Amino acid sequence: MNIAEIITADRSIENIISDLKQKSISVPAWKGGKLALVNQYDPKLHPVMNKGIYPDNVSEDGHVDFVTRVTYNLQRLAVKRMSELCNGVPVKRIYRPDNDRQKKIAKYIERIFERNRINSVNNERLKMLFAGCEVMTLWYAVEDKNHLYGFVSPLKMRCRNFSPMQDDELYPLFDEYGDMIALSVGYQRKVGRETVNYFDTYTADHHYKWSNASGQWTEEANEVITLGKIPAIYMYRPTPIWEDTSQIVYEMEWTMSRNGNYLRKNSKPLFVVFADEAINYGEEKEGNNESRSIVQFPKGSSANYVTWAQAIDNLKFYISELRQSFFTQLQLPDWSYESMKATPMSGESRKQLFIDAQLKVQDEAGRLIEFYDREVNVVKLFLKAALGDAYANDIDALPVESVITPFTITDEKDTITNLVTANGGKPIMSQREAIEEFGHSTDVDKTLEEIIEQSKADSFGLTI
Repeated sequence: MNIAEIITADRSIENIISDLKQKSISVPAWKGGKLALVNQYDPKLHPVMNKGIYPDNVSEDGHVDFVTRVTYNLQRLAVKRMSELCNGVPVKRIYRPDNDRQKKIAKYIERIFERNRINSVNNERLKMLFAGCEVMTLWYAVEDKNHLYGFVSPLKMRCRNFSPMQDDELYPLFDEYGDMIALSVGYQRKVGRETVNYFDTYTADHHYKWSNASGQWTEEANEVITLGKIPAIYMYRPTPIWEDTSQIVYEMEWTMSRNGNYLRKNSKPLFVVFADEAINYGEEKEGNNESRSIVQFPKGSSANYVTWAQAIDNLKFYISELRQSFFTQLQLPDWSYESMKATPMSGESRKQLFIDAQLKVQDEAGRLIEFYDREVNVVKLFLKAALGDAYANDIDALPVESVITPFTITDEKDTITNLVTANGGKPIMSQREAIEEFGHSTDVDKTLEEIIEQSKADSFGLTI
């Protein structure tokens, strides 16, 4: 069924929306059910926090002795790590213009991305992708004459991200050849005191909007899209970035929580009294409400404090191995301060820590570059609408390549040395640029002028 057969006037809106919600791809659900991704992503929803599985101890008099609950936020950390690796060095767009007009167009496109703070947008949607497994970015324009992009534009261009992590429902619709023919998003908004459901669908030539504000589904908008392309970009992955490692995290949490209970019970001072007769030392309270415990043994022995000998080395080894296994399986570096300081390494050795992570970024780069390239094409269409037909052919012909550079530790001195060597030993920066880069001069031109005058004086053996 094509989009024209789905959206027709003789069909009910309920049936139209039902057909548009048919997904041909498999994406894990963010909410709903035990396997929902949010249950793994949010440590407050981990099994160790479930009082039905792991209840607190309640005495007969109603006193609650709270058990130890230790959580590890490693799934969220994995999402942050992967986002940092992919966007720690901002994504670059490389333009290859053939003429002066295309050079201007390249600058205009960059200004559009800069004005929309594309690096921050990338950070946000990468986290949405790696945690929620899918993300949609909608580009739209409002009529507002401005000079933001290096030319007089009748349109102001904006973008917005949608994700299941924000309670949005995304529904891409593909034809039999795998081409996207419609992209829909369902969401809720507060209208007064009521919560209203909305459903927007974007095709190459129309934008449809329905809502149930009146109690039943009605059409609120039916707008023509003149771009000739869906003004939204969609990306997904079949699993979250932490993949199948949640059981490792849960095991760490159970181990530390159980050990915490033992510590609380056995680490308080235990004073042992040896006597034949019962001695009333006072009523000792239970659990965490008492700071000491007293026991009694036969007369003729001694009385002293007894400490608990805990096998701490086994616990440390177990937790350390589980943590290492988590990061090793995900090909992510463990950048925690404790891990980095534990093994003294040279700067070059630390760079080697990123080899596995860089390979991981290359695995993810395919879908990301495809997403970024489609986004450039959408921005080009908006630019054509703003500049008019005179620029249309050059906009279409301008090649743009998106490049992802994995983050790594770099030594600026080594970089400069390599560049100077490649440049035949000649400078790669002017003296004025060096002063400006240094950043301590309040007037770069004046500082440069004084340096030149001082150099002239030195050459004549004069003192200034």
